[in-house]
Amino acid sequence: MKKKTSITNILIVIILSLGAIIMVGPLLWMVSTSFKEKSGVFQLPPQWIPSPVTFEAYKRLWELDTLLSGIKNTIIVSLVVTIIGTITSSMAAFSFAKLRMPYKNTIFLLLLTALMVPYPAVMIPQFMMFSKIGWVDTLKPLIVPGLFGNITMIFFLRQYLSNIPDSVVEAAKIDGATYVQTFFQLIFPLIRPAVAAQFILWFMGVWNDYLAPLLYLNSPEKQTLQVVIANLNAAYAIQTDYPLIMAASVISLLPVLIVFIIFQKQIIESVALSAVKG
Repeated sequence: MKKKTSITNILIVIILSLGAIIMVGPLLWMVSTSFKEKSGVFQLPPQWIPSPVTFEAYKRLWELDTLLSGIKNTIIVSLVVTIIGTITSSMAAFSFAKLRMPYKNTIFLLLLTALMVPYPAVMIPQFMMFSKIGWVDTLKPLIVPGLFGNITMIFFLRQYLSNIPDSVVEAAKIDGATYVQTFFQLIFPLIRPAVAAQFILWFMGVWNDYLAPLLYLNSPEKQTLQVVIANLNAAYAIQTDYPLIMAASVISLLPVLIVFIIFQKQIIESVALSAVKG
């Protein structure tokens, strides 16, 4: 039995190692390519460690005005939407889970039905609506809808709040606390791990969004980072300037990686608590 267990463990380690290499390999190649010269990209055998290491791609990339404006616009959209939207989503989840409201379950089911509607089905009507009010080629179509919350986050947090006893809210109400005070002083600290997990997922989605910015933004100075990178790919791929394209991809990846590193403890706690309570 011990031999069978050791063989099984070895096979599992091998399979997981192969999976890790397959997943991490393209990212490492992207980073490696960003520090190469043009000629080094096509060398055989492939060089995982650039020789020589050069920062020329990052220097040329930093000189592009569109990159700086793309980073600025993406930061504005991502932070405003996720920070304010997370607060409104958390409060909405608290309302659906703990407050006594008429028809709250019916309203919640109507919100869930919106998840079943694919975005291409509402893409043209939304564009026509934003076009009539003069929001096209501005950041407003990317920001304003998200300020009212995220349905997926509301659903997840509502399920998470169902594990918190109603007596907590009742005790706060007896002590004279308002619902706002109850939420921010009692409920929000309890659901902070779940909020952090949903926050990073939403931030990654907004940061990496390509379709909506491509649809609404026309001016180069208004475009977000993902659209800028796509334009660089179209412009420089013909010139086989892959180091420049990969350098832009690395810059796009860094904020998401930093946010994940900051919130990884909360994400692990959220998964662990969900598993225990489930």
